[in-house]
Amino acid sequence: MKSPKAIVFDLGKVLIDFDFGIAVRRLLSRCTIGTVELQRLIDQSPLLLNYETGALSSHEFYAQVKSASGFKGDFVEFGDLFCDIFTPIEPMLELHTQLRRRAIPVFVFSNTNELATKHIRRQFPFFSQFDGYILSYEHGIMKPDARLYDVVERSAARCGAELLYLDDRPENVAAGLARGWQAVRHESSEKTWELFRQYNLVQ
Repeated sequence: MKSPKAIVFDLGKVLIDFDFGIAVRRLLSRCTIGTVELQRLIDQSPLLLNYETGALSSHEFYAQVKSASGFKGDFVEFGDLFCDIFTPIEPMLELHTQLRRRAIPVFVFSNTNELATKHIRRQFPFFSQFDGYILSYEHGIMKPDARLYDVVERSAARCGAELLYLDDRPENVAAGLARGWQAVRHESSEKTWELFRQYNLVQ
């Protein structure tokens, strides 16, 4: 095992958990469509994909959700209800803290959107403590597109086995492995901690 020079973290389901069902339940009373339709609209439809690849601005996303769902609130209310779906994964935040204490460069690499990113930055202090952020909506492409992995390498000034990458989605891990990264699927905090102990990166 080659000791990595930088750590690349996926965000959702690795450092913070999320549940779109929370947003659905909170938005539902302000909409004119049912639970299933609303879940599809904000989680499974092309609308979210277009938003997370930057094809839609936050206000455009809100306007389209409002039109399709009959949502009765304004943009600020929508943002609050849509984004308050995250909970920190505390053991992983402690891992991040230990890496920072050892001055190991750390990066966030996430398929996400502007509203979620602003909410996380406000609510979770750990999010400000990374050396760089590679976020899909800022680059117009999503993992596992190889072009976004290029951005990571440029941001980190590292490539190949110098990068250790954690992601919960197999297709994203596979794209990292294809570039020679040390890419590992995050399955649990316990397994990831053990991996980092094997690298002698944490106590």
